[in-house]
Amino acid sequence: MFACLHLHDLADIHQARLLDLAGVFSPRVEAAAPDAVVLDLEGLERLWGSPGELAEAIERRARDSGFPVRVAVAGNPEAAVSAARGFPGVTVIPEGEEAARLAVLPIGILSPPPELAETLARWGIRSFGELAALPEAGLSERLGPEGVVLRKRARGAGDRLLAPAAAAPVFRERLDLEHPVALLESFSFLLARLLGDVCASLESRGLAAVELRLGLELEDRSQQERSLRLPFPMRSPPALLKLLQLDLETHPPGGAVTAVTLSAEPAAPRLLQQELFVPPAPAPEKLEWTLARLARLAGEGQVGAAEVLDTHRPGAFRMKRLESIDAARRGSLPKPDGPQRLALRVFRPPLEAKVEASVGRPSRILARGLGGEVTASAGPWRSSGEWWTADPWTRDEWDVALGDGALYRIWRDRRKGGWFVEGRYD
Repeated sequence: MFACLHLHDLADIHQARLLDLAGVFSPRVEAAAPDAVVLDLEGLERLWGSPGELAEAIERRARDSGFPVRVAVAGNPEAAVSAARGFPGVTVIPEGEEAARLAVLPIGILSPPPELAETLARWGIRSFGELAALPEAGLSERLGPEGVVLRKRARGAGDRLLAPAAAAPVFRERLDLEHPVALLESFSFLLARLLGDVCASLESRGLAAVELRLGLELEDRSQQERSLRLPFPMRSPPALLKLLQLDLETHPPGGAVTAVTLSAEPAAPRLLQQELFVPPAPAPEKLEWTLARLARLAGEGQVGAAEVLDTHRPGAFRMKRLESIDAARRGSLPKPDGPQRLALRVFRPPLEAKVEASVGRPSRILARGLGGEVTASAGPWRSSGEWWTADPWTRDEWDVALGDGALYRIWRDRRKGGWFVEGRYD
């Protein structure tokens, strides 16, 4: 037997509340539709009594919770759903009587496709009983498989299996300490134990971790949380332990630790196809360790890939975390197509310069490591932007050639004054 819980009005009730309510009575619950869930009642007689008593208990529990539902019990899920949508209150249909009890319901409860509903309306079919009375062979010839399935549902017949809503697995471990731990060396042993349990749970389900969340409860009752986003799914305890150690060395706890919570966000593991005639590349974990060490030395936000900002300000960029290392593992980069062009080797920061001008054009440049007469120049190219912010910019740019044949890009800050060498052309 199966029971269906149907919400007549979904305005203020979320389906999750229906699932929670159904889970109190049965361990096998299916989210049949946004407004309905189905319970498997097999083996619940000793706990809740007869199917009718169980249906009344469900309806009473829902009413006490503030959202009355329609409850129907039938021999198969499809009949239970149709009865819950069509009859108010609590409905119990004994096995074998589904077709007779459902015959009075309007055909719209089955939610047929618009074209099929229009055809049935032209035929004068308006109820379950009228649809169930049509011959199956003729219905199949005129409406196809969809019509046969609709007739079967109208008769209250069905043999499909329930598809229970599986709860998402939680990969989380907690460890309460008898004595506070203040040393990172001692703390590493605790992390190794938690990581081993979390990674074993991930591996048992064929998953890996794409993010680790570490929660620390300190001796002064404060809490500290760290999140470590991984560039690719991993489940190697030694590799993850090393990354957590580097992160904790950069951001040490604010006091002695009394409890530790470690959770992982699961993802499908990353599969790599090794090439036959190419030497194996270093393990991707080693690259991640190297990046973590560099970030510890250079500071957060200083290691990664340059990302151009959505602005016209020259040279504006930020550092973002490397999300893919496929190119690094292949050991090669794609070759540019088309003719070769000049490349500008940008100076970071730009070099301050002294520029002499004649007739409005640069004639001589002097900066650290370079200088000389300007033999040719092109410009100026005037640009400006971000005038609506507290730090607007405006500049004139020139390309100049010096007597030694070197080509440079220079610019003048029209707002603050001063000349700068942006870079050298290769």
